[in-house]
Amino acid sequence: MILEWIKTIVILPLNVLLTIPALVLYFVDYSWNPNHFFLTLLGFFLLLVGLMLAAWTMWLFAHRGKGTAAPWNPPKKLVVEGPYAYVRNPMITSVFIMQIAEALLLNSWLIFGLFGLFLLGNMLYFLLFEEKSLEKRFGNDYYTYKRNVPRWIPRLTPWKIP
Repeated sequence: MILEWIKTIVILPLNVLLTIPALVLYFVDYSWNPNHFFLTLLGFFLLLVGLMLAAWTMWLFAHRGKGTAAPWNPPKKLVVEGPYAYVRNPMITSVFIMQIAEALLLNSWLIFGLFGLFLLGNMLYFLLFEEKSLEKRFGNDYYTYKRNVPRWIPRLTPWKIP
């Protein structure tokens, strides 16, 4: 399972958070200018929050769902606890948070623009493909979950299975 997670991390979030931004900044001849102290501090805080949320959701997928975030090894059980009781996509939310942190830490509007493209792409992907796949795999359990837990904006209280 550890090798599957390493493969998942290297192929998915590592490309979004490191490879693609590095290539974009390289080709525009980026040179770093320090951001305002408060924005840099906010960037570090968001990075820490994003990393902790990613670790928590990955742990839940591995231990409760018996799978990974990768399409080639999806969870075998529907995970609806922890952050999943508040919002349906906390794992991708963790990547969004880290992308915003990256934009703040690098003081780069280009990186923030990449976040916007990634956000739009994922909104479409989840709506058109991911949710349909989950509906097929988990049936009524997912429909009930979907009716009670928002896709992107977290609930104020955790949803509990009736």
